[in-house]
Amino acid sequence: MDYSVISGDIVSSTGLDNDDRKFVEKNLNNLLLDLKQKFNVYGRIIKGDYLECVVPNPSEGLQVALAIKSFVKAIPIETKKYKKDDNRIKQFRIHGIRLAIGYGELSRYKPEEGIIDGEAIYFSGREISGETTYNKERIVIKNTMFFASKDEALNKNFRPILALLDVLMGKATARQCEVLYLKLLNNQEEEIAKRLGIGQSAVNQHSTSVGWNAIEEAVNYFKFVISN
Repeated sequence: MDYSVISGDIVSSTGLDNDDRKFVEKNLNNLLLDLKQKFNVYGRIIKGDYLECVVPNPSEGLQVALAIKSFVKAIPIETKKYKKDDNRIKQFRIHGIRLAIGYGELSRYKPEEGIIDGEAIYFSGREISGETTYNKERIVIKNTMFFASKDEALNKNFRPILALLDVLMGKATARQCEVLYLKLLNNQEEEIAKRLGIGQSAVNQHSTSVGWNAIEEAVNYFKFVISN
C-alpha cells in the first residue's frame, strides 16, 4: 500500500525567540488536529520545528502539503520586536516551512505506537535533510517544496509544478494564506467569511490574488496522476 508522507522543517526557526518558538509549536499541534479530522492524517512534531505527516490517501498529498504551507505562513508572529534587517525573520515570513512529499510504501506503519518506517518517509526525509537553508554567513533559501519517489518520471513530472507553487506561496500574504488554508480544508467561501469575520467578496478577492484557480488545478492534477 502506498502513502504520501510529508516531512517539514520550519524555515529559520532558530531566529525566533523562545516564546515565539513555543507559539509556533502550539499552532502546529492545532494544525495536526485539523489534518487528522479532515484527511485522517497522522502527524507528529519533532523538536518543536520539524513535522512528519502520513497521508493515508496518497492522492491528497499535495493538498495536505499546501495546507501545511499556508497554515505556517499565516501564524501571527509579531515581527516588530525583531531587527528590521534580520534576514532570518524575513525568510520565515516568506517561506514559513520547507516541505517534501515522499510517495511510496511504508513497511511499518503503526500510528498508535508512533512507528513510521519505509521508503515513503525515507524519500521525504532525505529531501529535507539534503537541502540546507542557511550557513554561518547568511540565509540561503532554495526551493521549499519537493516531491520524491522511486519513479523518476513522476519526480520530473511534479518538479516544475512544485517550483511554480513555491513562487505563488512565497508571494502570498498572511491573510491570503488564512483563506487558502481554509479552502484547502474544503470549506466554502461563505463558511470562510464567517470564520474570519470578513465579507465573502473579500474572501473571493484573497482567493483570486493568491492564485486559487491555479492551485486547485495543481491539486486536482496531483490527485489524478497519483490515483491512476
